[in-house]
Amino acid sequence: MSEYAVGPRRRTTLMARLVIAPLRGWALIGFGIWNAVLWSLVLTSVSLISSMGIGLLLLPVTLAMLRGTANAARRLAKAWGGVEIEEPYRPQAPELAEATGFVGRLRRLLAQVSDPQTWRDFAWAILDSVVGVTIASFAASMVIYGVYGFVLGILWPTLTSAGMNDWYTFVHVSKSGALTNLGWATFPIGAAFIVGGAYAGPALIRLHARWTAVLLGPTPKAREAALNRRVARLTETRADAVDTQAAELRRIERDLHDGAQARLVAMGMNLGAAEALIDRHPEAAKALMAEAREASAKALTELRELVRGIHPPVLADRGLGDAVRALALDSPLRADVTVDLPERLEPAVESAAYFAVSELLTNVAKHAHATEVRIDLWHRDGRLRVTCTDDGRGGASTQSAGSGLAGIERRIGTFDGVMAVRSPAGGPTEVTLEIPCASSSAKTSTS
Repeated sequence: MSEYAVGPRRRTTLMARLVIAPLRGWALIGFGIWNAVLWSLVLTSVSLISSMGIGLLLLPVTLAMLRGTANAARRLAKAWGGVEIEEPYRPQAPELAEATGFVGRLRRLLAQVSDPQTWRDFAWAILDSVVGVTIASFAASMVIYGVYGFVLGILWPTLTSAGMNDWYTFVHVSKSGALTNLGWATFPIGAAFIVGGAYAGPALIRLHARWTAVLLGPTPKAREAALNRRVARLTETRADAVDTQAAELRRIERDLHDGAQARLVAMGMNLGAAEALIDRHPEAAKALMAEAREASAKALTELRELVRGIHPPVLADRGLGDAVRALALDSPLRADVTVDLPERLEPAVESAAYFAVSELLTNVAKHAHATEVRIDLWHRDGRLRVTCTDDGRGGASTQSAGSGLAGIERRIGTFDGVMAVRSPAGGPTEVTLEIPCASSSAKTSTS
């Protein structure tokens, strides 16, 4: 919702309108000026490729600056204009992200240059320095020009004697001031500009956001390609979920058969033998009953462990935050957990996030050679985000054998979640999980 919306949730005063829209207008003017500098740098980098070859070093930097600026414009369009703009860039192939050396940088550069959105960003940078600045100029100047009308109406003798223009729109100030002793003609015009700016300024900021979406938003073709990728990914993750569920059922069946079921059978045999011996050999019967009691305790422990592996009781009773704290207490590393979950989430999402965090902590303990780990959980805009950061040696990858990260990615992919891994050699490693979800109850998790 835009800050200028008037309703029961948020009302913006006239004074806020008079201040916020002009300030944002000036900020957007500065943004447009930076865009003029930016597209000039990109052009210079391209031109230096053929002449000196140094452009191969400069172009990745300037394109990264261009993409960062475009993403900042998308965020401003949402924050200031209420227009949400998706990032329509092609996803980077995992092998490109992990490629090193000059060849790796060149392959990433070619992938970025071949992305149509890169050149739409470039076109936006050129046009925004004209169109965007023009729209922002009206938002920035209307209120200020109105205030200037009052200043000029009062101080026109001093200002005009200093060499300033004595015209204000269509009013010749010095003559109007000389003809009347009741006021100045600039006052009603200035008041009209101030009131107009108070209401037109926010609308112009929203118009600027819509203009930004024209080139920085996804095209219909890009939306279709993104939808196809999403459908393909969901199909793959659903198949993985079915396979994982089948494997989990087989594991449960095997654990029951080899564990609790075998102990229960042994208990039955011991109790039967004790029943036959209780009259003739009571001491032997007592020993068999003691064994049966011990077997029952072990069977109960195994059943509890099995239930905990399916859905931990602490997760069902206390929620994701406390369940993750319990995992941190069991970790051999020094673990710090921060939770910002105002409400309980969907049970399936909580379960997936819990086991993902459990696997992450296991990975850190086994492979990272770390001494401490930090887990952050928070929920914003219908998304659960989990970040696991450790001080280990780095080098983690979804392609690494035995790391378990690929399994975590498949697990959260069932919910259309994504995982990002940043793990340079030498560390630190940061794994971020983001899962679309919604709050399912008003129960509050402590933090």
